[in-house]
Amino acid sequence: MSSEAWLARDLAGGRVQCRACLHLCRLGEGQYGLCGIRRVQKGRLRLLVYGQAAALNLDPIEKKPFYHLLPGSQSLSIGTVGCNFSCRFCQNAAISQAPKEQRGMLPGRPWPPDRIVTQAQAVGAASISYTYNEPAVFFEYAFDTMVLAHEAGLKNLFVTSGYETRWLLDRAAGVLDGMNIDLKAFSDRFYREICGARLKPVLHTIEAAYRRNIWLEITTLIIPGLNDSDRELEAIAAFIAGLDPHIPWHISRFFPTYQMTDRPPTPPKTLLRAYAIGQAAGLKHLYVGNLNDPAHTSTYCPKCQRIVIARRGHLGEQIHSHLSGDRCAACQERIAGVFL
Repeated sequence: MSSEAWLARDLAGGRVQCRACLHLCRLGEGQYGLCGIRRVQKGRLRLLVYGQAAALNLDPIEKKPFYHLLPGSQSLSIGTVGCNFSCRFCQNAAISQAPKEQRGMLPGRPWPPDRIVTQAQAVGAASISYTYNEPAVFFEYAFDTMVLAHEAGLKNLFVTSGYETRWLLDRAAGVLDGMNIDLKAFSDRFYREICGARLKPVLHTIEAAYRRNIWLEITTLIIPGLNDSDRELEAIAAFIAGLDPHIPWHISRFFPTYQMTDRPPTPPKTLLRAYAIGQAAGLKHLYVGNLNDPAHTSTYCPKCQRIVIARRGHLGEQIHSHLSGDRCAACQERIAGVFL
């Protein structure tokens, strides 16, 4: 199924510029964007996977991961094929890279926006997460779903690499409630060589989302020998703290996958070193990921240091709250986030 990809503008000579992501592809007739799912047909940019989900599952919201947005709730998670990045360590490469690696094949099942929202309500989800691949590349499909979800009282969440344009963020205003943005490294070389992208656009998106009052959490997958130096981790922590020290930083454990099987899993001590670096930078909410470590996945009150959300499990999905609304039950300090 396809539909017009209206987040675009016409250029001279019959070309079209896609304005969904910061690659800003300029395309002629018959050409595909870097994502593999946006193509110019008869002079118009088309989204080739509109209404076509490659993955749809009910997940704990902590799996996204969101730790400060409706903790303990369930999120209906949806994604299509296609991605504007080419990360060598992608854990969802079977769908994200499918159009590039399977000669244009676009697998998926029909899930129009209204059916997604109805399904979310039926299974008791409090939100819909646009995830698995990059939501910016299927934005028109996501947007139509978000409008209906917002009207139904559901939250809308992006799990993203952070290449959204200002036009996308402006159009999503009022219906996009949260973003977990991957800050994969603090090196442009890493982004160019490992991900097929650039660093600065991601930093700009993080800042733009924060200015628009979208709830923001940051995730960094720590890969041994590539982005795990003290200098790099200090730069990431300083950037987040400079924006707002209450933004949660998820420090996630790497496991060998896809085109990066030559690296070992991240040692737990590396995650704890990054955690300490985040603390030294003044960050208030730090979490290790892909590791069952209750002491470093629980939420602490930044004032009295008591645990306000205790977490267990590989994803931190087993929670016990000590919040009173959005405040620490012990000292009444407000905890940043969006709570039930």
